[in-house]
Amino acid sequence: MSILMIPLILIGIALYFVLSIIALARHKRQTLVIFLLNPFAGWTVIGWIGALIWAAIKEKTEENS
Repeated sequence: MSILMIPLILIGIALYFVLSIIALARHKRQTLVIFLLNPFAGWTVIGWIGALIWAAIKEKTEENS
């Protein structure tokens, strides 16, 4: 394996888990669930897009209801 493959693999992993990073940055209550959904359903395009939407949407708070 070429030494150049290591950064490409790391970038690929980071892109795959970008929705977990989004959930962490947005302080989602379900960050752990979103993170766990990534390896189990994220390999399907629908599962990954669903988790991305879940990570990106704004949560309702008691102040916003």
